[in-house]
Amino acid sequence: MKLLRYGEAGSEKPGLLDADGNIRDLSAHVADIAGTALHPASLEMLSKLDPKSLPVVSGKPRLGACVAGTGKFICIGLNYSDHAAETGATVPPEPIIFMKASSAIVGPDDDVLIPRGSEKTDWEVELAVIIGKTAKYVSEDDALDYVAGYAVAHDVSERAFQAERQGQWTKGKSCDTFGPTGPWLVTKDEVTDPQNLKMWLTVNGKTMQNGSTKTMVYGVKYLVSYLSQFMSLHPGDIISTGTPPGVGLGMKPPVFLKAGDVVELGIEGLGQQKQTFKADE
Repeated sequence: MKLLRYGEAGSEKPGLLDADGNIRDLSAHVADIAGTALHPASLEMLSKLDPKSLPVVSGKPRLGACVAGTGKFICIGLNYSDHAAETGATVPPEPIIFMKASSAIVGPDDDVLIPRGSEKTDWEVELAVIIGKTAKYVSEDDALDYVAGYAVAHDVSERAFQAERQGQWTKGKSCDTFGPTGPWLVTKDEVTDPQNLKMWLTVNGKTMQNGSTKTMVYGVKYLVSYLSQFMSLHPGDIISTGTPPGVGLGMKPPVFLKAGDVVELGIEGLGQQKQTFKADE
């Protein structure tokens, strides 16, 4: 299934994308794509519905982030061997973990705001893993039992805030609108191998990233298990698993985003996003 949320920001409704590309309303069956609606039993119930029996949503409504109620937006740094190389970093012996504030989450096609004082706003297409049930001390073999599905995430980053200011990376990752997520949550049964998905990103029509989850150092199973050793993962939590090469920071000379730039990105089978970057005034 491809689950989504549609409507004005703050008033989104749950929906499902049918085989013909129509949005079908799920409001009669779940309150939102969040919490217990992401549990395996709930997803099984939704999978048994005949999409044709659900109301069609007319027009082209705004899409919100594909999951609500996210308590933790956990990001993994330098998790692609080729991306680590382009930034001059070495692959870490354990995953680098940092947080993106949940207040950064927006819809897949919402405008992204370049924060005041920013001169180094950058792009990163990433595979997002959406947790479906509480995971604590889980094994790698069982890790996917706790995953509801996958989505496209854009880990927008302000490199000066991230690395040139004092402290940790979080402040360069958490600016408002820096977490577009969606367009939909694709349930894990539709993703044969999360470690073999093509991913891409363009800026103003020019391809910047053209990679694959094949080059991920620490895979989905490992990350879910690893993170669960340190903290409980709850339904709706997002794990953003890192980016392939082609970010602005890695170019010679570096290239960063400015107001008016349009970024498009996508992952094989998971849909695509499109954002216009604007100054946050």
